[in-house]
Amino acid sequence: MTVAEAMLLRETRDRTGVKIEEAFMIRAHPQWIGALEKIQAGRIGEVRSVAGHFSYSNLDPQNIRNVREFGGGGLMDIGCYLVFTSRLIFGDEPTRVLGLVAEDTETRTDILTSAILDFPSGQAIFTCSTQLVAFQRMQIFGTRGRIEIAVPFNAPPDRLCRVYIDDGSDLEGRGIETLEFGPSDQYTTQGDLFSRSIREGKEPAISLEDSIRNMAVIEAIFRSAKSGRWETPCSSSD
Repeated sequence: MTVAEAMLLRETRDRTGVKIEEAFMIRAHPQWIGALEKIQAGRIGEVRSVAGHFSYSNLDPQNIRNVREFGGGGLMDIGCYLVFTSRLIFGDEPTRVLGLVAEDTETRTDILTSAILDFPSGQAIFTCSTQLVAFQRMQIFGTRGRIEIAVPFNAPPDRLCRVYIDDGSDLEGRGIETLEFGPSDQYTTQGDLFSRSIREGKEPAISLEDSIRNMAVIEAIFRSAKSGRWETPCSSSD
């Protein structure tokens, strides 16, 4: 739940040689692989802005997602994906972050959190909430186009997933190309890839160093919400 705890995992990995990977299952889904390939191929030009939203409504104070001591709250539960994908898209680390948090008076967990991540080549903004209408979306804006991932995080395993590429030629969307990706269980794929990394002696798809850096951004957002100032992510992951 902290950079310090993540560092203990890294020390354990280095001491024992075991494989440890954070379960960001979205990295294994074909729609994210496809979207990243389009970005890296220059399909939308240079990425300058990322905007994300992830919310659901869960008012049960006994639910683990609402228990502060277990890492409950919007930023730790679902905001971590918005941080992770923003870093993934830019391929870089934010130099500073700004956070705004509203807490539930009963559970003391964040129920509405928004953040700005300032990257060397652009900016990411996002909102996450545990007490809003269920919705999720990622928008990636480039100098020549836009990519929209319709269901970026809880991708259905039994239906098509869609990614939209907009060339910006028409504000009503007539210039949008739709990419469809067949049904895929991202959790199964993630498990298979991790199993392969063990059996074949390969590095996991997501390193602990990357997870430590992700946690550092989350901590900085919380610090910013308290200080009211820009905060710099601090990790000793490298």
